[in-house]
Amino acid sequence: MPEGVSAAPDRGTLRLALVVGGLVLAVLLGFGLGRLNGGGATAAGLATSTDHTHTPGTAPHDHGGGTDQAPSTDAGGLAIGAAGYTLAPLSTEFAPGRAAPLRFQIRDAQRRPVTRFAIVHDKPMHLIVVRRDLAGYQHLHPTMAPDGTWSVPLSLPQPGAWRAYADFTALAADGTQTALTLGVDLAAPGRYDPRPLPPATTATTVDGFTVDYQGTPQAGANVALTFRITADGAAPALERYLGAYGHLVALREGDLGYLHVHPEPALVDGAVRFWLTTPGPGRYRLYLDFQVAGVVRTAEFTVTVP
Repeated sequence: MPEGVSAAPDRGTLRLALVVGGLVLAVLLGFGLGRLNGGGATAAGLATSTDHTHTPGTAPHDHGGGTDQAPSTDAGGLAIGAAGYTLAPLSTEFAPGRAAPLRFQIRDAQRRPVTRFAIVHDKPMHLIVVRRDLAGYQHLHPTMAPDGTWSVPLSLPQPGAWRAYADFTALAADGTQTALTLGVDLAAPGRYDPRPLPPATTATTVDGFTVDYQGTPQAGANVALTFRITADGAAPALERYLGAYGHLVALREGDLGYLHVHPEPALVDGAVRFWLTTPGPGRYRLYLDFQVAGVVRTAEFTVTVP
């Protein structure tokens, strides 16, 4: 070493080394946190979704299509595929009144079965089935096999054309969540006698419970609908069902466009409040699921949106 040259690094070199080291550490920490946040799948390929909490005054869980990050202005369930995902049923014909398993897969853009789904409102998959005249509503929760095949016992009580909606949030390999509603037609052979849609009303009864709502849906507007449930003039003790005090599905007459809306997290003066955005004018059928004493019931309404 030449005389007079110090073996210790100068201050500039030391400062550069510290900066580079800090950048490397930040990248490594960010990568690790990203894997923790994006890879929270359980052994069954399911992960709890944490981005489904909404503050009062917003539109909670309007699953009309696309992601669940903002109120949708479009109805969902009109197509069998969207955003690179496809609903692939293994059978579509059922004998009327006879229970048989409905089996299907969700496939990605490479036609591979998807096996990773977020758990949204206690379930990774919500399946809605209804006849094309909007009768015979069912809200089911299939189970998934390791190969990505979903199955659930299904009975179509009357002949006719039926529609099934798969409402789910898929998890990509990088942790990206895609909330979708895909639809497929089912058939129950036999004479199909469509029922006329019941007249519009804001009150109905089911199993001794009276259910009424306040609010007027408007096309393209985010409107509060407040449902109050009573029995013998008193409010029953509503229980949480699938993590909420109620679930509301709206189907549009004609094309059967689908909206799935969840309520504000707490009751509002003992009532269940939803924020609904109807994508356009027409007649809609509302299906409100609520639970009392461990029993889930469904109240149905017809709504005309001008």
